[in-house]
Amino acid sequence: MILRHSTNLLAGYLSLVCLIQHAVAVTSEKPLQPLKKATYKLGDAIPVSCLNRTSDTGEHITDSQGQLQYIPFPTCQETGRQLELRWGVEQDINCTIPFISDPLFHLLEFYVHNDAPMTCRIPSRPSSSNTEHTINHISISPSSTSSSLNDLYVPLIIAITGTLQLSHLHISNNLNVLLHTSPSSRSSSTDPDSEPGVIDAATAYSVSHNSRNVRVVIGDALPLRLSVRWYPTTSLPSGWRGVGGHLFLSTLFYCLLSAGAAFALSLAYFRGVEFPKRLRAHGRERVGGGGERGGYGYGFNGSAAANGYGGGIGIGIGKRD
Repeated sequence: MILRHSTNLLAGYLSLVCLIQHAVAVTSEKPLQPLKKATYKLGDAIPVSCLNRTSDTGEHITDSQGQLQYIPFPTCQETGRQLELRWGVEQDINCTIPFISDPLFHLLEFYVHNDAPMTCRIPSRPSSSNTEHTINHISISPSSTSSSLNDLYVPLIIAITGTLQLSHLHISNNLNVLLHTSPSSRSSSTDPDSEPGVIDAATAYSVSHNSRNVRVVIGDALPLRLSVRWYPTTSLPSGWRGVGGHLFLSTLFYCLLSAGAAFALSLAYFRGVEFPKRLRAHGRERVGGGGERGGYGYGFNGSAAANGYGGGIGIGIGKRD
């Protein structure tokens, strides 16, 4: 009887110890942290993919389920890879499309004539290990408006300009590529969800249409020169310098300095040269002057002229006004 009671006490004690250890283990566990999304680091590759279009009408191509298809940007001859941007790296990229096929030539006609936009996109974040994004032949539903889809990619509309001819094209092959990133600190942004290492917006457009362009026909190569610039915020810095680039603070300073120097030279000339000359002339007039009104004198013909007025020239000293 005593042995059975001791066994029950020992079993209860062991159960209590197990419960205490389990409680300590549970309370010592760290709370689950939310899954951190991947962000870009300096120099990371950013692939460019474009909307697949038909060369007959320029309409976008969809699959049997009505989803838009994106294909990689044409391969660059210089690298043997599709066009890639580098996170945070400002550079000039040469990307030569080695061969313009008949479908691509007709698509370029649509782009130049603004019948259809060259709609491309880039990932807003790098692909993580548990979320791989396949760039080749990606299908996206045109009716999808979920926030997750908007977070995956950023539109990159490439505005190619040129001249459409009957037998060939003149394409402005020098393009500016501008990319905006989320602010480096959340305190400087009005968007609470913004974080560094994420692309916020992007665009590309041709420049110098009249001076820098290339003539292409089917079978030619198309050399593209892209000037890539990054902005660490969603706002553009002020770069306007006035008409011709001459109306800015230094010009105003030079104008004021020139005006001050001209005034100092004029004052020095007046006080050192002109003013003494006038004083000397004034003194000679006081010593040798005569015939002033208010004095008395005699005319050459012997007749007096009262108050200095008469037909002759008065000789004498009179009062000067």
